[in-house]
Amino acid sequence: MNQRHLIATAVGGVFASTVSLAQNAPTEIDIAAMQPGGEPADFTFWRTGEGEAGQWTIVADPTAAQGRAIAQTGKDRTDYRFPLAVYKPYTGKDLELSVRFKAVAGTVDEAAGIAVRLATPNDYYVARANALEDNVRFYRVVKGKREQLASANAKVTANAWHMLALKAEGDRFTVSFDGKSLISVQDRTFPDAGKVALWTKADSVTYFDTISIVTLK
Repeated sequence: MNQRHLIATAVGGVFASTVSLAQNAPTEIDIAAMQPGGEPADFTFWRTGEGEAGQWTIVADPTAAQGRAIAQTGKDRTDYRFPLAVYKPYTGKDLELSVRFKAVAGTVDEAAGIAVRLATPNDYYVARANALEDNVRFYRVVKGKREQLASANAKVTANAWHMLALKAEGDRFTVSFDGKSLISVQDRTFPDAGKVALWTKADSVTYFDTISIVTLK
């Protein structure tokens, strides 16, 4: 039986293609019940690379699905700095992770990402979208070294909500942006189950308001 874990609530059917994979009732975390200024519940915080730790907090945003969002607000400009907000209750291998995000600010980067199969803060896969570069990329991070596996051009508008999805099934990884599949690649570096996380880079100030995890097997 497939299982879905849902963090926050989807808006306007934005998860139509993802939700169809799930057959169990979702587990929901109510971001609206979280107090702005506090850390998001059920997350732990890692960092790949150098620089300051990420600053993850709940922010009020009237354009968010529930009027509030999970945000990385740290502005450390260290280029090789990747804050991670790891969802503690979930571990999985074959899954589809979706997020709605808004790139709010950043001079070095305006990036938003989602990571799967995290074994450590230095070992995982990540799909990310960048509003300064207008592209979507898929990486593996091995012992802290980020290696690009694929890239696709896409218009990533700053201060606007977008959808990013990463499907991991066996050694096949598919990245979608705003409902369109952009990347499909095979890799066997991390074959085992791991954690899932939100991800940013350098001084990116990024909001995340809706996250869905669908277990495929």
